[in-house]
Amino acid sequence: MAEIYMYADETGDLDMEGSQGASRYFGFGTAVFEGDHGHLLWEGLQLRCRLERRGVSLPQGLHAKNDSHATRGEVFDLIAKQAPRFDTTFLAKENAYERVRVAGQMRLYKLAWYLHFKEVVKRVSSPGDTIYVIAASLTTNKKEGTARNALTDVCQQMATDREIVLCVWNAATSWGVQVADYGLWAVQRVLEDRKCSWYETAVEPTLEVVP
Repeated sequence: MAEIYMYADETGDLDMEGSQGASRYFGFGTAVFEGDHGHLLWEGLQLRCRLERRGVSLPQGLHAKNDSHATRGEVFDLIAKQAPRFDTTFLAKENAYERVRVAGQMRLYKLAWYLHFKEVVKRVSSPGDTIYVIAASLTTNKKEGTARNALTDVCQQMATDREIVLCVWNAATSWGVQVADYGLWAVQRVLEDRKCSWYETAVEPTLEVVP
């Protein structure tokens, strides 16, 4: 029986009304590490410290959308070396079913997580394994409790023959969550036909396509 560590992050907003500035997609991405990977987490901490030493302030950790081009390059270089398994699921919000729209934004959140997690958990683990799911907490306090409930419910549905331990943490505390964020950012860039020079070298080699 194995221990699997799945780090998860989301992208896009939950607006399904097509408001100005709203994202086209909402989705989840995960980075999976199997077994003891403490040395990889240490490498992530070392990189963050080296960046701080050179004057790059990272009080909230690394975040692909906000980091500089130079910082992204160093992060993606380390990700390519570590080679976690990436999986992503994107939902085109304009195609949302009417029942999802009526149910509201957190229904979309839960649906995206369900469609992603139910596929990935079967591909990365076997009956009897323990899967630690370390998910980034939502930055909107109003929705954080509801989001945690949605994550918990889906994990419990999948825990029939596996032990699933859900950890909802601030992304700044976890190198693995920051890796998931970077992988998700790169895939979204490609999905939206925008340039991402690191996709082919750091993400695509270990990216699995999820419906």
